[in-house]
Amino acid sequence: MTERARIRRGTQPRYQRGPTVARRGAQAANARARKATGKALANIPMQPDALRRLGRRLFAAIMAVLLIVGLLVLKVPQMVGTQIGELVGMMGFQVKRVEIQGIHHMDRLPVYSVALDQKSTAMPLVDLSTIRDKLMQFGWVQDARVSRRLPDTLLVDIVEREPAAIWQYQGKLNLIDKTGVILQPVDPQAMPDLPIVVGPDANMQASELTDLLNAAPRLKAMFVGATWVGDRRWDVRFNTGETLALPEGAQQARDAYAKFDRMDQAAALLGKGFVHFDMRIPGKFVVRVSAEPGHEISDPAANPANPPVPAGQDAV
Repeated sequence: MTERARIRRGTQPRYQRGPTVARRGAQAANARARKATGKALANIPMQPDALRRLGRRLFAAIMAVLLIVGLLVLKVPQMVGTQIGELVGMMGFQVKRVEIQGIHHMDRLPVYSVALDQKSTAMPLVDLSTIRDKLMQFGWVQDARVSRRLPDTLLVDIVEREPAAIWQYQGKLNLIDKTGVILQPVDPQAMPDLPIVVGPDANMQASELTDLLNAAPRLKAMFVGATWVGDRRWDVRFNTGETLALPEGAQQARDAYAKFDRMDQAAALLGKGFVHFDMRIPGKFVVRVSAEPGHEISDPAANPANPPVPAGQDAV
């Protein structure tokens, strides 16, 4: 087979591969040209119109941020909320009634006044927490709950304090609860049937006095009052006219009061003409009788173990 035939049946002859090499060279040249063009374009400065558009966009973004900050500072969201609340009120959701529960002693009118003292009567704008805070300033109010009942009613639930005693100090009479909180002034012409505590800060000892009286429940029917002496101890007064001086210390006073109750049950001390019993000294019981001449002290036959003491003297 001749050389010409082999060329015809085999691969392309060398002179036919030339165009492929040329194309590759052209592609490489085009890539180099594009790269050079990109670098050149990157070095071309931005057009004035494009700069102006970019500046306007940045300015708009800055102004939007400043506007939001200004709205927050000026409380515009609250103003919008107020307007919405007023619109809701115009739709019929306004305070028209106040229902009060739990009141037995205090006056209702101040509660109504507090509940209705609002900048707006629109139900969404009524400040329930402020109403409660004002109600808690009343002496009678131990707790208060305020709520809405749509469409037009405020519910006020009051938990009142219970009166426990009358505090007498500096010529004034005040009703107090067991913790000493002042409830209201007391008219001397209309005294409630409650014990009287006398002395500075005696109202703050009302809880201790309650515990003291509970140590001898039988004597409660005869108890009329107590004086807080020297900010340290009690003098107890009975409806039979006697006064019992108790020692210092809460526990010591309770023990002495319970002991006096047992002694009274055994010897009928109250109502027998004594005027003062003194248990301040541990282990001693001092009795003072009236100095009035001819005043009856006791019946010796009824209690031979305790002979009568001459008027004006103490018995130990």
